[in-house]
Amino acid sequence: MIRYSLSCEKAHEFEGWFAGSADFDQQVERGLVSCPVCNSLQVTKALMAPSVSTARKQDEMRTLAMDTAQKAVLAKVKETLAEIRANTEDVGERFPEEARKIHYGEADQRGIIGQATLQEAQALVEEGIDIAPLPVIPDDVN
Repeated sequence: MIRYSLSCEKAHEFEGWFAGSADFDQQVERGLVSCPVCNSLQVTKALMAPSVSTARKQDEMRTLAMDTAQKAVLAKVKETLAEIRANTEDVGERFPEEARKIHYGEADQRGIIGQATLQEAQALVEEGIDIAPLPVIPDDVN
């Protein structure tokens, strides 16, 4: 199907769908195409800008799709982080110390979050203490 922009002798503009150019010509000859505003049978194709899929348009569509996908992932990450924060205790800079106490049974089992340097985190992992970094979302620090 091809969509044509059409106009009548009184300059009313409208659209029509046809199987092809020959189909349009045949329907006009048989008086089957008329203006929806004034019912004129003097209908012609109007000039149309072709819809060409350029590399730039394709890039814009990919960017839009990526932005949409990225926003969905970011929303899910934020939701997950909020859930973690709501169900854990923030021990701040005492994280390495508290993680060790929990691991060695010196403190009650509970979920904690906090800060640790890279060296502190490596030492915890070497001791067999399971830890995982939480991502920092740019919006969270601004």
